[in-house]
This record gives sequence, C-alpha cells and structure tokens, in this order.
Amino acid sequence: MSQRQTTLRHALIINKLRAHKRASFTDICDYLERESDIRGEDLTISKRTFCRDMIEIGEIYGIYIRYDFSARNYYIEEEFDAAIDNRRLEALDIYNALKIKERQSEHIFLDHRQASGTEHLYDLLQAINKCLQIVFDYQTYYDDEAMERIVHPLAIKEFKYRWYLFAQNAQNEKIKCYALDRISNLKIQATPFVPRAGFNLADHLNYCFGIISPNAERPSEVVLSFEPFQGKYIQSLPLHHTQKILIDNDEELRVSLTVYLTHDFLMELLSLGDTFKVIKPTKLIHELRAVYQNALKKY
Repeated sequence: MSQRQTTLRHALIINKLRAHKRASFTDICDYLERESDIRGEDLTISKRTFCRDMIEIGEIYGIYIRYDFSARNYYIEEEFDAAIDNRRLEALDIYNALKIKERQSEHIFLDHRQASGTEHLYDLLQAINKCLQIVFDYQTYYDDEAMERIVHPLAIKEFKYRWYLFAQNAQNEKIKCYALDRISNLKIQATPFVPRAGFNLADHLNYCFGIISPNAERPSEVVLSFEPFQGKYIQSLPLHHTQKILIDNDEELRVSLTVYLTHDFLMELLSLGDTFKVIKPTKLIHELRAVYQNALKKY
C-alpha cells in the first residue's frame, strides 16, 4: 500500500470520528469500503492495520483515538485546549486538500502569501519551554539593515495569518513583539533565564486585539451595532473572543466586547466600512470621527 493511500486512510478515519463522534470498528470498515468504491482506491483494513493506524495518527498528527470498552466504540480524545484541537484538525484538512491539488489544480485556488516564518516555530517553542535565551537578526520596516536581538522568549501568537513572538529584552526587560517572517539567523543559546515574577502574559494578551501592546491600564467595554446582514458575518466570525450578543432582531445585531482600544482594533473597525455604529465608549467614537474627517480632507 502506498504512502498516499495510508495518508488518505488516516484522514478518512479522523473525519469519520469527527463527524459521528463515536464509531465501532465495523462502522469504520464499512465507511472505508464505501470510500474505496467512490475514490477507486483500496482503503480497506484489517483490525491489525487499524491498530497500527491509531498509533501513527497519534504520533504524526497528535490526534489520539481511544477505545471505549463499555460502549465498544472508538472516539477522538479531546485535548484541554479546544482551540489547538480545532487548528490541528484544520491543518489536516488543508494538508489533504493540498495533496488533492497536485492532481486537481484547476479546482483549487490559493491565496498568494509570502512566507510567514513558521519554520521558526519549533525552535522557538523549544526555547520557551526550556527558558533558554535566543539571539536572532530582526529586520524592521523602518531600518535598512537587520539588527541583532538578544531576548528571553515568552510566547507565540497568531494574528491575521501571521505569527509573532512575544519576548523580553535581555538587557532592559521590556516586552516586545517580533514578526516571525522578519526573523533570520535564529539561534538558541545555553543561557537560561527566569521569567519575570508576577507577570502573566496570558492575562496581558487576553483583552488585546492583534499584537499591539495595550495603551491603557484597563480594557474598555465596546458596544457596536451592526446592520442585520453584516451581523450574520459578525456572529459567524466574532471580532473577539469576549464578544457577547446584546440584541439580535430584524433591525440590528448589537454586541459587546471587552478590549484594549489599540490601533489594530481601530483598523479592524475601519475595514467594516459603514455597516456598523459605535454605541460606546465615547473615546472610540471620537477616534473614529477624527479618522473619517481626516480621510475626507484627501478627496
């Protein structure tokens, strides 16, 4: 059996358990037999092969299939962090779609993206877990040449298809954010560091929108009113994890968020055009009005 067939079979087993939550070995065999007929591939398996597949799926994808002896069926073990679980499964879906693209390129169209620096993820996570100092060259948009940075890595965050490193400067202990796609010559040093006492980065980022550090001591409650049609998009793809629905009727969708009023958040609101209105806070209303007035002066 080819590696391509094995990879496809792994994906089908995972999809079966994702869709139905639980399935017996007979259910899985019947499903693979139907898929074999549809795809023109021999994807049928023995019990021994299925046991090997479960081990490989855990080792390769970090998705662990368990057997419930009382119910006599299989299920995917849920991790503690649902966001990581969802992204892991999403990555598997994309991987399999890209494998199909090799044979059906006229049916799949991908956005043209530049490298996002994901090649650094593994080394950075190793350094974070072991509290080891790192050194790298960093190219900002303001400087002509890359500058060396020596930092204590703390966490990695994704925002708008890009990855960022939050790290503490080794000299002045200031916490800064670095885009991974602008990092080069990354090296992990043998120098250990002790994370700053009393500082919780998760709390620091909880009410942030994007990667810009807060410009206030406390986050603000933001209330936004959307036209009903735009509201459907806002419900399906919330602006922030703190989003709560206050009103949902034929006239408007009104939501509340608890966020820092950063530049990233302001830019996100501006991208929505005239489909919304800020109800509160007053400070945000004034900031938006100033941006609109300055924009009109250009025309």
